[in-house]
Amino acid sequence: MVTVKSLDELKPKQKGIIVKIKGSGATHRRLLDMGLVKGSSIDVERVAPLGDPIDVRIKGYHLSLRKEEASNILVEV
Repeated sequence: MVTVKSLDELKPKQKGIIVKIKGSGATHRRLLDMGLVKGSSIDVERVAPLGDPIDVRIKGYHLSLRKEEASNILVEV
């Protein structure tokens, strides 16, 4: 079964495919510049104890995102 969740809802070791980047302006542009584009595979590596930051692997590199940024990324699990 395929479900769509925001990236901040995923647990460590879960994987997904990016289906949409929400938001606008500088934050949206910054996420796109970091390689977070529709259709990319993304793996959640670690989540800090309080949920911020979230460490993900995308396109072969690690990226740390704030929970606020991760909530703007919709993934298909």
